[in-house]
Amino acid sequence: MSLATVAPPPFLSRERTIARPGFSRWLVPPAALAIHLCIGMAYGFSVFWLPLSRAVGITAAVACPADMGFFASLFATDCDWQISQLGWMYTLFFVLLGSSAALWGGWLEHAGPRKAGLVSAFCWCGGLVISAIGVYFHQIWMLWIGSGVIGGIGLGLGYISPVSTLIKWFPDKRGMATGMAIMGFGGGAMIGAPLADILMRYFATPTDVGVWQTFLVMAAIYFVFMVAGALTYRVPAEGWLPAGWTPPPPSANAMVTHRHVHLSKAWKTPQFALLWLVLCLNVTAGIGVLGVASPMLQEVFGGRLLGLDLTFSQLDAAQTAQIAAIAAGFTGLLSLCNIGGRFFWASFSDKLGRKMTYAVFFVLGFILYATVPTAASMGSVVLFVLAFCIILSMYGGGFATIPAYLADLFGTHMVGAIHGRLLTAWATAGVLGPVLVNYIREYQIASGVARADSYNQTMYIMAGLLVLGFICNLLVRPVAEKLFMTDEELKKAGKQVKEEDEVIADFEDVEEEGKDGPIPGTPYRPGATAETATTPSVVIAFAWLVVGVPLLWGVWITLQKTVLLFQ
Repeated sequence: MSLATVAPPPFLSRERTIARPGFSRWLVPPAALAIHLCIGMAYGFSVFWLPLSRAVGITAAVACPADMGFFASLFATDCDWQISQLGWMYTLFFVLLGSSAALWGGWLEHAGPRKAGLVSAFCWCGGLVISAIGVYFHQIWMLWIGSGVIGGIGLGLGYISPVSTLIKWFPDKRGMATGMAIMGFGGGAMIGAPLADILMRYFATPTDVGVWQTFLVMAAIYFVFMVAGALTYRVPAEGWLPAGWTPPPPSANAMVTHRHVHLSKAWKTPQFALLWLVLCLNVTAGIGVLGVASPMLQEVFGGRLLGLDLTFSQLDAAQTAQIAAIAAGFTGLLSLCNIGGRFFWASFSDKLGRKMTYAVFFVLGFILYATVPTAASMGSVVLFVLAFCIILSMYGGGFATIPAYLADLFGTHMVGAIHGRLLTAWATAGVLGPVLVNYIREYQIASGVARADSYNQTMYIMAGLLVLGFICNLLVRPVAEKLFMTDEELKKAGKQVKEEDEVIADFEDVEEEGKDGPIPGTPYRPGATAETATTPSVVIAFAWLVVGVPLLWGVWITLQKTVLLFQ
C-alpha cells in the first residue's frame, strides 16, 4: 500500500490518539493531573475576592451609591464591587461545569480526550484573559462571562476528559485510576491560591491591586500545562488489556457488568436517578461545610482557639486576626483531606466495591455529623477537626468513586458521557449546600441563638441528608438485561471508531514499511494484550515530576498553615 492511498487522519481526531504498542498507561494519569490541577483553581478563586473588592479604592473599598441600579453597577468604573457580586463567579463555575459536562459528554466520547482537553484549555485560560481585561477596565460582567461562563465550560470539559480514557486504561484498577486524576481537581486550589497570592503581591502597586496581571500570568502557565496534558492523552486500542490481567467472569459480581448501556438509555434508568441523588446528597453535605469552614471554626470555638474563655464576639481585632490565621490552617487541612480522600477512597473501592464504599460514606458521615455539636460543646478542637477531616475525605472520595460506579453499572463504552450527565448533581449541590448552611445559620442568629451554636441545626440536617443518601444507595440494583446494547448495536456504535482504527493502523504500517519493514510481534490491532514497556522510564518519571513537584509544593505550603491549628 502506498502513502498516496492512505492519508493520515486529522491531528485532533480521536484515532490519532490511539496508543502505539508499548505505550505505558502510566503516562495518562499525569496528563490528566496536568489539566485537573489547573482547572481545580476554581476552588481557590476566593483568594481574589478581597483584592477585587477594593480594586478602585486600593486600600479601602469605594462604595457605590445606594441608589445605583443593578445594570448600572455592571458598567460602573468609579466604585468597587461587593464580594457578593464576585461570588457569582463561584456559582457559575459549578453550574456551568455540570451543564457543559452534560451537554458535551457524548461529543467527547467521539471526539476523544485530546480535542476535549484542548478545548478546555482554550476556554479556561481564555476565560482568565477575558477576566483580566474585565479587571483592567473594571467591568464585572466580563468576569462573569470570562471565567464564570466560558471558564465554566472549560471546567466541565476538562473535568470529564480523562474519565473514560483512564477507566479503559485501568480496567483492573478503575477506582484508583479515576482517583489519581480527580485528586488533581481538589489540589488545584492548594497550588493556585498561594501562587495567586505571591503574584498579586509582586504586581501590586500603590495604584493597582495586581489582579489582572496575575490572571494573565496564571492563564499562560495553565495553558502550557493543559495543552501538554491534552497532547499526552492516548486511548488504548480496541481490545487492549493490561499485561497478565484477566477480566473476572461475568457472574463474579452482579453489580459489575461486562456489557454496555447507551447514553440515551442510561440516563433514563432508575440506577442513574438513584446515583444522581447519591452524588447530590453526598456533595451537598460536604460542599456546604467546605464553604464555611473558616468562619465556622472561629465562631464555634472563639477565644478557646487561643486558650481564652471568650466568645467570638468578645474578641478584639488582634485576637480575631490570630484565630483567622488558625482557621486558615483548618481550611488548608480540609483541602488536604479532600485531596487524599479522592485517591484513598477510590482505590479502596476497588477492593470493597462501589456500593459498599458509598454505604460507608453515608453511615460514617451520619455518625460524624451527629456528633459534631457534642464535640463543639465539649470544647474539643481535636475531635471537631478530626470529624470534619474524615467528612471532607469522603466528600472528595465520592467524586472520585462515582465514575467507577457508573462504569460498573453501565459499562465503559459511554461512561464519560454518562458521567457528564450525572455531574448536574454537582451543579445542584453547589447551590443547595451553601444555601442550606448560610441561610440556616443566619436564621438561627436572628432568632437569638448564640454564634457558637448556630451550626448545630445544620449538622443535624446534613446527617439527615446522608440518611436519604444511604437509602438511595441501598436501592441501587444491577441494570436490567433489556437495556444493554446488543452485539449488533455495539458493533454499529463502534463501527466508525473501528474503521478509523484500521486507517491509522494502515498508515502506521506504511510508515514502518517505508523504514525497516513491519515490526513483528507488536500488533496494533485488537488483541494486543501485552504492555511491552517501550516507553522510557525517564519519560514516565519526568511526566510525574512535572505534576508532582507543584503538588508537593502546595502540600508543603498548606502544612505550614496547618501547624498553626495545633499550636
